[in-house]
Amino acid sequence: MTVVNPESQTQPHQDRLLGLKSLQSVCVLGHLSNDWASAAIWLLAPAIGLAFELKPSEIGLLLTIHSIGASLAYFPAGILADRVRSQGALLLGTFWWVTLGYLLASEAPGFWSLAILLAIGGMGDAAWHPVATGMLVRQMPNQRGQALGVHAIGGTLAEVFSPLMVGFLLAILDWQQVLRLSVLPAAFMGTVFFFLVRRIPSRHISTALTRSDLLAFIHQWRSRKGLLLVGGIATYNMALIALMTMMPFYSQRAFGFSSAETGVAFALAMLAGSIGQPLVGRLSDRRGRFGIFASCSVLAAILSGSVLFLDTPLGTIGILACAMAALVAIRSGVLAMAVDYSSKHEGTSMGFVFVVLDGVGALGAVFAGLIGDFSLVASFGFSGILSLLAVGFIAMAQREP
Repeated sequence: MTVVNPESQTQPHQDRLLGLKSLQSVCVLGHLSNDWASAAIWLLAPAIGLAFELKPSEIGLLLTIHSIGASLAYFPAGILADRVRSQGALLLGTFWWVTLGYLLASEAPGFWSLAILLAIGGMGDAAWHPVATGMLVRQMPNQRGQALGVHAIGGTLAEVFSPLMVGFLLAILDWQQVLRLSVLPAAFMGTVFFFLVRRIPSRHISTALTRSDLLAFIHQWRSRKGLLLVGGIATYNMALIALMTMMPFYSQRAFGFSSAETGVAFALAMLAGSIGQPLVGRLSDRRGRFGIFASCSVLAAILSGSVLFLDTPLGTIGILACAMAALVAIRSGVLAMAVDYSSKHEGTSMGFVFVVLDGVGALGAVFAGLIGDFSLVASFGFSGILSLLAVGFIAMAQREP
């Protein structure tokens, strides 16, 4: 009787798997494609505001609903990623969810239908993140900050080039047409992914999340240290989202910048942050996370607050762009900080952290909008205060055992 070696049966499949460098490249491109339509909303929001005659607070509410609605998918997707073997199939589904969701949003007849459909489209984008980041962290367990920084390049580049393109397209097309064009990268990557599904590393079922694991996870984050980390992560992203919401609106309303000029300023800020993410992530792996986080957050607070005393268009927008770049650059370190605290089940951990970042953090948009109803420039001072609060929360968490 011939004895079949089990390893010989699995070896051909293992040979077809993507190597680490290729997997990183796929994750960067996938992240960029899925985030493209979502990133377009930052520059589409002022155009939508003009079309629907919205106040700053209503624009902030639209972006908040978009982010909070999307965040509903993070945690379930993270749990699913820790229970399902085929990670490639999960990633494939996110591209078509994004494509269909935002296409439907482009047909919305009013504010509330648009807000709900944008949230549904954003859920597909959100589902990508815990699956992809959890997979990368498993592949690079000793380089979490660097792994998350590499993944973040795709999303941040989407927030560079998508608003830039939107800014120029809005000069010749309406916001509905621009939104429809913005789903093309996700549709293209969704097509390509049909050929990559079987080459994405699968999760070992022996490490799947159990009910007792989930209860232990919840207990860990309900501790004093866990709650302080949640407070720090949430206020950090509230500060960033407040800046990203109000800077495009402010530059057009207060200084008369065109949508193209605003797109260039927004893109430059995100590009600088994108370049910084893998570098800051790697540095935080080696030198510690809190010092870098605190330095960049305090710098962003000083820059945001200084706008209260400026009235020159280029100087004001330039300083706001620098503040945005500083906060974007430390995002990978913030994510790694959370995974360090709760890293047994990477997908679940990342799903929860993204809920805190983009769900709770999205409140920064609506609060900044409410303040902007009275004074647009005061919303940037609000962002600076949030940055300092984030440092305080994380500092207290560091003192906890």
